[in-house]
Amino acid sequence: MAKLQYLIIHCTATPEGQEVKALDIRRWHTAAPPSGNGWKQVGYTDMIHLDGRVERLVDNNEDANVDPWEITNGVVGYNSISRHIVYVGGVAPDKKTPLDTRTPAQKEALKNYVLDFKRRFPSVKIIGHNEVAAKACPSFDVQKWLKEIGINQ
Repeated sequence: MAKLQYLIIHCTATPEGQEVKALDIRRWHTAAPPSGNGWKQVGYTDMIHLDGRVERLVDNNEDANVDPWEITNGVVGYNSISRHIVYVGGVAPDKKTPLDTRTPAQKEALKNYVLDFKRRFPSVKIIGHNEVAAKACPSFDVQKWLKEIGINQ
């Protein structure tokens, strides 16, 4: 068990408007290669759907620690001290070009999620996946957005 230090924001890297199911995430992450990554667990605790609905993918006890059974595979080297949230989308229709595709409902849901998370865990740092890995994910500037919603870390 480790102290929770980060909330890391991700995108599914799927085209704008294309919904993703929890089963899709589970298959992409846990199926054996070549159809999946072969991980023991999915990469995210929660997922925000196009309609703003937040779906829990991996149970946790909502405390300030990351227990072994709560660990998700979002970012190598950060998983034992982080929770991960993902929004559906993040790329243009070409399936390659990073694009902030968050719907108004997703923006509102992510804002509410992050504000509540920061209220409950004020010492936790909120970052985008791209701040700790060479990726475009989550396809928007998390630090700029945090300031826009009133969070200064």
